Amino acid sequence: MKYVGLQQQISSNNRKSILLLAAFPLLVLAMVFIFFLAINYSEEGFPPMELVLEQFINAIPMVLLAVGIWFVIAYFANSSMINNAAKSHSISRKENMRIYNLTENLCMSVGMKMPQLRIMDSPALNAFASGINEKTFTVTLTQGIVDQLNDEELEGVIAHELMHIRNNDVKLLIVSIIFVGIFSFVMQVALRSVLYGGMSSRRSKDDNKGGAAVMVLIVVLAALAYFLSILFKLALSRKREYLADSGAAEMTKNPLGLASALEKISGNHHVDKVKSADVQQMFIENTPKDTSASLFGGVKGLFSTHPPIEKRIQILKQF
Repeated sequence: MKYVGLQQQISSNNRKSILLLAAFPLLVLAMVFIFFLAINYSEEGFPPMELVLEQFINAIPMVLLAVGIWFVIAYFANSSMINNAAKSHSISRKENMRIYNLTENLCMSVGMKMPQLRIMDSPALNAFASGINEKTFTVTLTQGIVDQLNDEELEGVIAHELMHIRNNDVKLLIVSIIFVGIFSFVMQVALRSVLYGGMSSRRSKDDNKGGAAVMVLIVVLAALAYFLSILFKLALSRKREYLADSGAAEMTKNPLGLASALEKISGNHHVDKVKSADVQQMFIENTPKDTSASLFGGVKGLFSTHPPIEKRIQILKQF
């Protein structure tokens, strides 16, 4: 593998994350433009571009308002869901001085406020960060990861989760979830319009084949946008994992500690009690239990929330 320096790795992942995040609103605007292009299409061909642009520009304020309202409602709903899905319990300094000391020392080294600490009663080796502000920032560790990692390894894991907090990754995750939800909603509305609109047109004598064709096209485009939004979300998640690994290596000055922790976590990370896919995406490692077969074969990496753990370990070992 070609050597990639620590700062180069961090800068590269930040640039790619910004591009992926920008892709969501651009995809929304692209779908609005294509919608007006489709509804104005006729047997004579495509409509005048001036007409489409005028309708598109006039619709932008309403689209932004609708997306904004959706965001406010969905943002806090998803935040609450993430905080409650893990079924973890808080711990005190007296209960686990080791975790507190490791976390406190790391926080002091970078000047950040100490997050809440919670434990999940699971023998699996995993951890995740959650919260949207200083009052709710939390690092959650499984009992298994606390019991089976040594101090250097556990420090690397905690540093990785602290970097997710410092990088606002939970907020980015919620934003990507919301955009995927928007495209899913649009696709369902378009599909139902075709199904029920098609049935009503069969009942009437006025069979508008052109209108039906336009609606089918809108369904296809909405499905494509939904599919692309999922790919953007997963790609963003993978980049943030690389970024958290790099940041943890810089924070601890010990990339081999996290690399060793990931070696132990690999294959031992499945937390059965957590069913939410959105929470699973936040784990330090998340892969299907059966990795021997994949619906998508050689392109399964495109549909993964995390990069291959072997590659993450390899990158950490070269720092």
